[in-house]
Amino acid sequence: MEQDNIAVGLDIGTTKIVAMIGRYNEYGKMEVLGIGKSKSLGVHRGVVNNITQTIQSIQQAVEQAESVSELEIKNVTVGIAGQHIHSRQHPDYIVRQNPEEVIDSSDINMLCEQVHKLVMMPGEEILHVLPQEYKIDGQSEITEPIGMYGGRLEANFHLVIGKITSIRNIGRCVKSAGLELAGVTLEPLASAAAVLSQEEKEAGVALIDIGGGTTDLAIFKDGIIRHTAVIPIGGNAVTEDIKEGCAIIEKQAELLKVKFGSAWPGENKDNEIVSIPGLRGRAPKEISLKNLSKIIHARMVEIIELVFEEINKYDHQNTKKQLIAGIVLTGGGAQLKHLKQLVEYITGMDTRIGYPNEHLAGNSDPEITCPLYATAVGLVMNNLQDMKQANTKDTEETSEIISDNNTVTTNTEKEVIKLQETLTEEEKEEKEEDLSLRQKAEEEAAKRANISKKWSISNLTDRIKEFLDNAE
Repeated sequence: MEQDNIAVGLDIGTTKIVAMIGRYNEYGKMEVLGIGKSKSLGVHRGVVNNITQTIQSIQQAVEQAESVSELEIKNVTVGIAGQHIHSRQHPDYIVRQNPEEVIDSSDINMLCEQVHKLVMMPGEEILHVLPQEYKIDGQSEITEPIGMYGGRLEANFHLVIGKITSIRNIGRCVKSAGLELAGVTLEPLASAAAVLSQEEKEAGVALIDIGGGTTDLAIFKDGIIRHTAVIPIGGNAVTEDIKEGCAIIEKQAELLKVKFGSAWPGENKDNEIVSIPGLRGRAPKEISLKNLSKIIHARMVEIIELVFEEINKYDHQNTKKQLIAGIVLTGGGAQLKHLKQLVEYITGMDTRIGYPNEHLAGNSDPEITCPLYATAVGLVMNNLQDMKQANTKDTEETSEIISDNNTVTTNTEKEVIKLQETLTEEEKEEKEEDLSLRQKAEEEAAKRANISKKWSISNLTDRIKEFLDNAE
């Protein structure tokens, strides 16, 4: 099977590690070729705390995906999350040397590179520089500055910042598992790509991704990312509360949460009871589902209130910042019964559960379309999109080189024909040799110009790869 247009997403979570292989089909939908899932043993709240166990879990997930798809995985796009992630807004500007020339991508790249050089707190690294509105010579609310004239180019940026050690540890685990890092994406952005529509992003929407160790938030408005946050509490905290509140082991607590758990205690009757087998011949333990729901409710209220506090920081009540599309819940925690109703009750905002089925091919396994795999689907989609853009760019550059070479050859040939009519044999040979050398020089100059252009655009993944290599 052709592997050129195939991408792999690796979701390193607190409770699970998912490796997903996908490609675009003829209809532009993502076709999942293979998926592998393993229990995450070395990650706590999105941060690696045991390198060896994490490597083993990654290898198990990758081997399972390879077995299903019969493909060999070499490069992966990895999701970054965890309690160390935070974000901030930052305005910056450049003064262009020639205002008479139109603004192009090199100006945008120069501005972004300048932001990347900002001095962070000790031990921190900028993961994403996400431009928002631009301003040219004082003219504001510009979304696409390319092609416009101006001397001073300004922009507001949304910066996503993380701990260098946490990024390094994830990179180390991926490399030690025998894989290459093809890309790094903030997990809320990957989940957003999988479950949000462009209309929702334009109208204004808050995506809440409830994972095992963390709850991630991403707010979009006018099609642009406006705010991100990571709350260091997730579904595992609910399991821990059930374990302590009902005095049972963790495995039983997780099963209770998944099968009988509800975020709304009023839905359970007082006489609804479930029996849990006792340990080593002990008598079974009876647990009231109403009490179980009260335990879950208390923790979920805390999580939602923390997230809503972050939404209020964005100032969503401002008319211009209003989130018309409300809230979209995704991640494994979004599968909890009656959670949608609880979120609507606390926030007063319209809420829906986000499924990654909109971008998947029609014949996809129903299990893959559940919120649990939203991040993995988004990572594969982002990788495929990057590959598509890189291929398009390479094709355009190759066409430019060929076009330039053809132009040089045509002009040179015309000059040779003209000379043949007027010069002597000796003069012809000298001139032809001179033109041949000039032609080669022009070809080399064209190639150098295009190669320089190609590598002038910096890439986050390249910087992280270089950082990891130097760290070794």
